Amino acid sequence: MRVLSRATLERVLSFERCIDAVRAAMLATSRRDCVLPLRQFMPIPGRAGKLGLMPGYIGGDGECFGVKIVSKFERAAGDPHGSHVGAVMLFDAEHGLPLALLEGGTLTAIRTAATTALATDALARRDARRLLIVGTGEEAWYHARALAQVRAFEVITIWGRNAAHAQGLSQRLATIALPHAPKLSVATDLSAAVAQACVICTVTSAKEPFLRGEWLPAGAHLNLVGSAIPTTAEVDVETVRRGRFFVDYREAAYAQAGELRNAIAAGLVTEAHVVGELGEVLAGAASGRREASEITIYKSLGVTTQDLAAGLVALREAERLGLGETLALDA
Repeated sequence: MRVLSRATLERVLSFERCIDAVRAAMLATSRRDCVLPLRQFMPIPGRAGKLGLMPGYIGGDGECFGVKIVSKFERAAGDPHGSHVGAVMLFDAEHGLPLALLEGGTLTAIRTAATTALATDALARRDARRLLIVGTGEEAWYHARALAQVRAFEVITIWGRNAAHAQGLSQRLATIALPHAPKLSVATDLSAAVAQACVICTVTSAKEPFLRGEWLPAGAHLNLVGSAIPTTAEVDVETVRRGRFFVDYREAAYAQAGELRNAIAAGLVTEAHVVGELGEVLAGAASGRREASEITIYKSLGVTTQDLAAGLVALREAERLGLGETLALDA
């Protein structure tokens, strides 16, 4: 069994490689060549935290199974540990033997951003040139870089509740070479920034909706990433109603996507509002964007097949390069 640290994962799992991996994962998910029990959370008494448990199996060329275990605690902005601390363990499907133990926070951040980039490539207008990142944490850093791989953005704008944090992220992005050398800016007025954006990506820890559907311009594509439990939402019900709505996995979305559940409870939409899964769009089984003026929305909850596929690709690259620590099973 090989152990891959944060540093090793950053080296072996490029966005390009991970986008290819999660493409295969989403196709397998929508074919139901997978086993995906709904994620479980155990609250920690007396603490603002919980333990998350996400098992799964994926078939096909990358057949394997495994589990992600994460400690999800609320932390201050800039905390070096981030909000997700944990690990992903991969097992060989044929013999049931452990293959790898991967640092979970980095794997999650890279695969989440790569999946959002994949959804953006499938659903956003080809001429989208203005990206708005709503949020300033770790996922904002990964998403800005991943989405720049799939569209020739001329401007990337950052908005956050804390203007200093937004400025800090913009300055950090300025230190690296982004594809197409976009101009970096910081927004102070969220509604104005949304109105000017072609692609919007919300990656916040918000518990209550803060983005309003009336702000969305025609032709925009919106990725909802930050809220992942039924009781939280980043956008209002009008946003859901206005958009052509896509998800990663229907069963999880109906049970755990707060924005969708809120809109259904308000009587604005039904479960049929979900046009399709991302894998169905990629396979041609569901139509994505039909015209330039449509508003498209991708709700990302994350599924374990993404972790498994990305983790296996990272493992294979680490083996090729001789990276990571090896543990003997009989030691």
